[in-house]
Amino acid sequence: MTIEEIQEEIVDEFSLFDDWMQRYEYMIELGKSLPLIEEKYKTDDNIIKGCQSKVWVHAELEDDKLVFTADSDAIITKGIIAILIRSFSNQKPQDIINAETDFIDEIGLKEHLSPTRANGLVSMIKQLKLYAVAYQTQLN
Repeated sequence: MTIEEIQEEIVDEFSLFDDWMQRYEYMIELGKSLPLIEEKYKTDDNIIKGCQSKVWVHAELEDDKLVFTADSDAIITKGIIAILIRSFSNQKPQDIINAETDFIDEIGLKEHLSPTRANGLVSMIKQLKLYAVAYQTQLN
């Protein structure tokens, strides 16, 4: 699936819920299915700066595609990074660089986060795209 198709799928899933309590519960469930980062990568180098909670992200290139793993010490934040990793993991670096993240607004996520969590969300997206830029540079 392309990034756009995955993001459309996420928007469709979130539209099934009537209220934000149900959506938060769904995000918590998504966080539980997150591909967890190995303990050896839970280092300061892999912490996303600008997040209120601790979020670690690790990226590896496999068959010219980026594979992300992550973890967080907060359950909602874990759900947020799980949504981002679902859309960007197993994709080519250039596709990640070019990807839009409008689906975040479509599901109404940013407006239902505290300002510090919303800043953290922006930092997570930025970090995933920075990994893509770094790996794309290696591929060139």
